[in-house]
Amino acid sequence: MLDIAIIGSGPAALSAAVNARQRNKSVCVFGRSLDSSLLFAAEKVDNYLGLPEMSGEEMLNEFYAHAVKQGVEFRECRISQILSMGDRFMVNADNEFIQAKTLILAIGMSKSRGIAGEMDYLGKGVSYCATCDGMLYRNKNVIVVGENEEGEAEANFLADVCASVTYIPLYQPVMNLKENVQVKEGKPKAVLGENGKVSSLEMDGETLSCDGIFFAKNSTPPESLLFGLQTDGKNIIVNRSMATNLPGVFAAGDCTGTPYQIAKAVGEGLVAALSAAAYIDANK
Repeated sequence: MLDIAIIGSGPAALSAAVNARQRNKSVCVFGRSLDSSLLFAAEKVDNYLGLPEMSGEEMLNEFYAHAVKQGVEFRECRISQILSMGDRFMVNADNEFIQAKTLILAIGMSKSRGIAGEMDYLGKGVSYCATCDGMLYRNKNVIVVGENEEGEAEANFLADVCASVTYIPLYQPVMNLKENVQVKEGKPKAVLGENGKVSSLEMDGETLSCDGIFFAKNSTPPESLLFGLQTDGKNIIVNRSMATNLPGVFAAGDCTGTPYQIAKAVGEGLVAALSAAAYIDANK
């Protein structure tokens, strides 16, 4: 079991990882490749103390190299769901479940826009993980809304379970869908429900009836990643110790709100790591 699972791979995550290792905690950073970070594309960063005129790519590589030297473990994957098990957490990393005593969420600024009704029906027909919740929809009719090609894998999995699967791609081209998945072009407008459960998806000019809707997003909304997590809009609510409302869960970086600056992310990553280490020591 890990001491600390860090979700994200940007400056806040790497800072948290380095400082957690210096407290002799076992750490794994779960996230996408470094080039997925917004910082990676920066031509020049000139406002980080002591490291002027570096490109974002150079700076991230320096941060990454430091973490590697400290013995930080890295896992390039998509985290679709985290489950609280009381005294530990189960992290779903591409359908492999990994246990951790604490979490640090450094997932960056959410770039995905929700639609009306989406969060209202979370857990009541709306899901972000087909392999987690797909069996609940055996022999039922579902819709998958894909912001990227990962949605195709979700739809293909559901096609072996559900009575029907309709796939709505918000990107092009669509390449690898099974023959029994129907593709529907259009823009989702709202999730609609009856009797407290999802009943349909409103599109441009039509409404599609369904029993469930799966969203494959570029970035998962934090409150859907971990049930019960308090947010203010797209920002995770934290205190001065970077603690969230959930015991053992901390957050750092852009996901906690403005200012969206590297120095702020690195500092919050440090505080989150120290707080997580102290939490572990206090609960031995």
